[in-house]
Amino acid sequence: MDFLANNIRDVVVLGHQGSGKTSLVEAVYAVANNKKDKGSIEKKNTISDFTVEEKNRLTSCSLSVVNLAYQNYKMNLIDIPGNDDFIYEAIGVTKIVKGAILVIDASQGVQVETVKHYKLLKKRGIPTIIFVNKMDKEEVNFDDVLSNIQTKISKTCVPFCLPIGHEHNFDGFINVVDLKARKYNGVECVDDVIHDDKKEKVLELHNMITEQVALTDDALLDKFFAGETLTMDEIHTGLRKGVLNGDLTPVLVGCALKNIGIHTLLNMLISYLPAPNDLKPFACTDANGNEIVRKTEDSEPFSAYIFKTTVNPYSGVVSILKVNSGTLKLGDEVYCPNNGQSYKVNTLFFVNGNSQENTNIVHAGDICGISKIDDLENGYTICDKNNVAKYEPAHLPTAVYFKSLEVENKKDEEKINNALSKILKESPCVELKRNHETKQLLIGGLSDSHIAYIAERIKNTYNITVTLGEPKVVYRETIKASAEAEGRYIKQSGGSGFYGVVVMRFSPSEKNEFTEEIFGGSVPKSYFPAVEKGFYESLQQGLLAGFPVVGVKATLLDGKYHSVDSNELAFKMAAILAFKEAYMKCKPTILEPIMKITVNVENQYIGNILSDLNLRRARVLNMEELGDDTQNIVALAPESEILDYVTKLRVLTQGSGFFNREFDSFQEVPNYLIDQVLAKNSLLNK
Repeated sequence: MDFLANNIRDVVVLGHQGSGKTSLVEAVYAVANNKKDKGSIEKKNTISDFTVEEKNRLTSCSLSVVNLAYQNYKMNLIDIPGNDDFIYEAIGVTKIVKGAILVIDASQGVQVETVKHYKLLKKRGIPTIIFVNKMDKEEVNFDDVLSNIQTKISKTCVPFCLPIGHEHNFDGFINVVDLKARKYNGVECVDDVIHDDKKEKVLELHNMITEQVALTDDALLDKFFAGETLTMDEIHTGLRKGVLNGDLTPVLVGCALKNIGIHTLLNMLISYLPAPNDLKPFACTDANGNEIVRKTEDSEPFSAYIFKTTVNPYSGVVSILKVNSGTLKLGDEVYCPNNGQSYKVNTLFFVNGNSQENTNIVHAGDICGISKIDDLENGYTICDKNNVAKYEPAHLPTAVYFKSLEVENKKDEEKINNALSKILKESPCVELKRNHETKQLLIGGLSDSHIAYIAERIKNTYNITVTLGEPKVVYRETIKASAEAEGRYIKQSGGSGFYGVVVMRFSPSEKNEFTEEIFGGSVPKSYFPAVEKGFYESLQQGLLAGFPVVGVKATLLDGKYHSVDSNELAFKMAAILAFKEAYMKCKPTILEPIMKITVNVENQYIGNILSDLNLRRARVLNMEELGDDTQNIVALAPESEILDYVTKLRVLTQGSGFFNREFDSFQEVPNYLIDQVLAKNSLLNK
């Protein structure tokens, strides 16, 4: 069955880890398909948690798409991990969806990730329904939960439902919009009557919602103040308008494990969340970089955004994309403006967890997958070559925590590079770099647990066991004073020998450079390149701790040569000897890498963060108020001091803080720390 944009709902399901997102998706899928049996996390058979890692951990580690049909509508539910290690999944997918469900565990209330996800949805302007899950847990009081939501999230959160019973006796709710009750009879939810003890509270909430509706339209407001009753159609229309504008956030209650609240949620996804062609069209740029828009209509030129890439050892690269405009057909040739390449679509399918349903056409607003086009990556656009539209990729966090990586079995060394390249394609926040100075292969991620997950995935998917170790900080050496020295390389053993003598001055400089001030031909010009080569070879390893040397100017002043025994090798070696002779007289010191970090933190934790940064020898450059009770702190900090910063930051901010980092410069290590650096890195210890 083909679904056009009006009858599609693309909905991202967010919430703190453990709030029940995957169970909710499973319940929605089962109810929509009239399935009596449904998967469970404990049984490791849910549709959306299908990877080995997710089954082992009993939690989501990667976004998954579950599609279903309900009352002539198609729902694409996108289950997002609640762990902050995978926040990039939420950042990427919220670029292309226009509706969301924010799941809250009633027994835990609003948690750190709940707030992060809500702020992200608010920033993107995505209408949201809050589903308060696990209402059957002990010591759950709905009034307290609602107050918690309105205090920590927004006053716009309005209860559309009132629970019936509490704790183990929670068995249903009253829809205060439609004035209908639903009750769980032990098998399914059925219609029920509103009992007298609930009527007063229900009418109070209904009137409150009616008043909110009246505020959305002047005509309705006049009717409301005139004492006239708004019709249900007027209420629904007004509520939809309020939700789409972000003025209202419906709060529903239920229990995913018992399927309580699922029918109501499904109906509200249709009634109150936008279709893909609602709200604003998508902004993009044309082939010349000019700003244009694409409407989510079949009649528009084709364009789509890739928000998820997976790599299967058997089926290859799978790109999951949202068709933002036009239609995509099997056999079409599409163009990727990110790399300038064209591709033929030889596979086209709808995604349902780990399964695929082949199709010949995908309409505007729908989500689908294509496979075996290895060059496509997360954040790429594909479009009609004759009507180029390029979407800006999502701005994702940078890797902030690094570990060294080694294969346990030397036989796997040839396979590891291929495996890591596929991991990088799947995980856009993972960074890989080989440090030739420390001879370490470094893998970076968002936390220690994130990197541990990557190592587990390498083992499970590619059968390669890796060990993780501590990264070595890469220092530099430089000099603070000038000195002159002679280098003599004279060797004669009968016949032609080696004869090269140079006098050189070494002095501090902004960069490494070689010059000469030779007078009278004491060293022929033909040997200058050999002297320069010897100088630059000397810089590869300083004499303090063996680090590369930077910021040195070498000047060739004088020397001697032999008409028979002199050669390029002799003068190269003479320059090396001169450098070694002068180096310790030049007051050498150690330079450490300085990183520029941007720390996002709530205002209540600013004092603790600044104190901790001070202990880490950081220098604060700027503090920027962001307007959502958070600030960005920009600082310069030695890399050696922030190797574990992501862990400490989460402790100091109760999980709400995060940061990005980038290399800034090398700066001198304070005198009181040089001995520590030398002790760890001295040539004597290598």
